[in-house]
Amino acid sequence: MVNSKKDDPEERILEAARKVFLKKGMAGARMQDIADEAGINKAMLHYYFRSKEKLFEKIFSELSQYFFPKLVKIFESDESLFRKIERFVDEYIDQMSRTPYLPIFVLNEVNRQPEPFIRKMIGNRRPPVKKFFDSVEKEIKKGIIKPVSPAQLLLNIISLCVFPFAARPMFQIMANVDKVTFDALLQQRKRELPKFIIDGIKK
Repeated sequence: MVNSKKDDPEERILEAARKVFLKKGMAGARMQDIADEAGINKAMLHYYFRSKEKLFEKIFSELSQYFFPKLVKIFESDESLFRKIERFVDEYIDQMSRTPYLPIFVLNEVNRQPEPFIRKMIGNRRPPVKKFFDSVEKEIKKGIIKPVSPAQLLLNIISLCVFPFAARPMFQIMANVDKVTFDALLQQRKRELPKFIIDGIKK
């Protein structure tokens, strides 16, 4: 039987684009690179996707269908605040390690068109921050954590997760570390970052 997915030109293009974006990033990728990786000519690539931005949007749309709902479920779960922090950090670093070109794209898009971009990520649902904020307030009242601003805590968690990926090229040059070493740092960060955040807020 013919493998229809493998023989589908659009699927081959998307798979090639994922590889090229992973290797060269959004800014460094060229349409010719993607065409070469897919084994097609540039004219055929443009027939399916007019620009690399359109191609990336398609990949991002597919990713958002399963990655962002995972984050929403973490925020909306009935797990403890500390467990939510651990799971969010683990899930985010895992996904961004697989798609390191994504954070810069997200930052650019969310600044360029914040409301349409948020809708693209989570649909018509409200951002799931209220339940997270409520869980922070409950832990404060129980005396489990220090009085902290729920919004500041969420901002700290997201910032500490996002920054290593956004600043990766700069950090690698400044710290003189290669890709393998940096990837190992990220895996170590999955364990150390939740502890750092939790130790900073618990009584």
